[in-house]
Amino acid sequence: MTATQIACVACGAEFTFTDEEQSFYESKGFQAPKKCKPCRDAAKQNRGGGGGYGGRGGGGGYDRAPRQMFDAVCAQCGVNTQVPFQPNGSKPVYCRDCYQR
Repeated sequence: MTATQIACVACGAEFTFTDEEQSFYESKGFQAPKKCKPCRDAAKQNRGGGGGYGGRGGGGGYDRAPRQMFDAVCAQCGVNTQVPFQPNGSKPVYCRDCYQR
């Protein structure tokens, strides 16, 4: 990979998308950024500063509906839990505590 120049969709400034950033984004399955770092930071500030789920109840940011959760029983401890996918029985499902162990 080689570093590429990208024009920010918010302010029009060009910014460099480095080899290291490209590798990171690819490893996470992310698309290349469309905004420069200052514009991404400003957008993050405007929506409360939280990255990821940041205590919003699991649906992410923006105007999305809350993520649909499905009832399941933990394969390790047997507690009732909820997961963000429909279990189909092909793989074990764990509660948060057992999964983190």
